[in-house]
Amino acid sequence: MDNLINIGIPSKGRLRVDVLKIFKKKKLKIISERGERDLIGSIKNKPYVKILYLHAREIIERLGDSSLDIGFSGFDLLKESGINVQNKINVAKKLNFGRANLVVAIPDPWIDVQTIADLEEIAFEFRDIKKKRIRVATKYPNLTQDFLFSKGVTQFRLVESLGATEAYPFTGSAELITDITSTGETLKANNLRILKDGEILKSQACLLTSKKNVKKKNLNNLIKLLSK
Repeated sequence: MDNLINIGIPSKGRLRVDVLKIFKKKKLKIISERGERDLIGSIKNKPYVKILYLHAREIIERLGDSSLDIGFSGFDLLKESGINVQNKINVAKKLNFGRANLVVAIPDPWIDVQTIADLEEIAFEFRDIKKKRIRVATKYPNLTQDFLFSKGVTQFRLVESLGATEAYPFTGSAELITDITSTGETLKANNLRILKDGEILKSQACLLTSKKNVKKKNLNNLIKLLSK
């Protein structure tokens, strides 16, 4: 169906729960044959709508290639994507949930490091003494690199985080991290401290749309309903 409207909803976590509340509030009854385990659903009395439960990062990718028309994901994941992807996606509405900050965090014992300027100094010392660059573990390499470069920090190497990023400094895998946090409590519990000027990005959940498929029948009405 050329006019089938594909909507991407996060497949797990608090974001999924909060997004489903929007549909319930708008009296859009989602039908899933196997309940929460289902990866595909539909909306009662709207045969032209297909629901896909996807990872929040994949929702961004699929909006970018226009295989999704509407999607719910984090502003942080949108900004982490390449500029070519971002240019193909419209932020229809920033939602009042999923608020979190992407931050630079260092081991608490680094008492002499309070700001990004201090970090820059340490990075040069690290290079001169240990003959290697300071390592930054992250799931946000693009945002992290852009932020550090903009602050004059250049002597670092990014390490891709494949799991609990906050553990990397204490397993010898990195010296510091950037991570998304809503309260900072998980960082504190792992003896990490956010730099005073270490906020990279404020994030929240967003209703996003693909710019390519705006002329699909019923699409604009559905976007307006979900945006109210």
